[in-house]
Amino acid sequence: MNVEPWGRWHLGLVGGVVVLMGLVAGCSGATVSGTRAGERSSGQVSYWVDGATVESVARTLRVRVPVAATGAKAAHWRGLQDDGLIMAFVLPTAGVDEFVAQLKPDVPLGLREQPLARNTNPSTPFSHLGLPEPDLLARVREGQVCAPCEGDLNWLKVAVVQVDAASSRVYLSGVD
Repeated sequence: MNVEPWGRWHLGLVGGVVVLMGLVAGCSGATVSGTRAGERSSGQVSYWVDGATVESVARTLRVRVPVAATGAKAAHWRGLQDDGLIMAFVLPTAGVDEFVAQLKPDVPLGLREQPLARNTNPSTPFSHLGLPEPDLLARVREGQVCAPCEGDLNWLKVAVVQVDAASSRVYLSGVD
């Protein structure tokens, strides 16, 4: 009986396990040189796309930004599997319902009176745009617009927060 073929098979199995463990460790979001995956420079697996514009994000989200919108900001997070897209702008409160209606949500937006109790850590935080997270605000009208959506867009959510007596901020987040 020859044990040589088993020895090669065993060595290959051990080598495969070592490679697999290295891949899992590399994709786990662990820090590299003290930097979290979300803070690494371009060339890494996940990063904020330089040059993302309100127009490019709106196009990917299949949303038309209203002419009356002010202070529009957007960002695009390039992920390993999916991309995260965020956009926010301020509208006169009187125009919010018309904007939301164009999104054609399956159900009307719900009102969340209190900030979410759990600690949220979104993969595409609005803090990247210098804005507060809608999850951490009170009196937020919010809802899922589509999941799945048409084309490459996996899902789209909207949140609306009143800024003052006459205006509201609209937050959009989606996954492509």
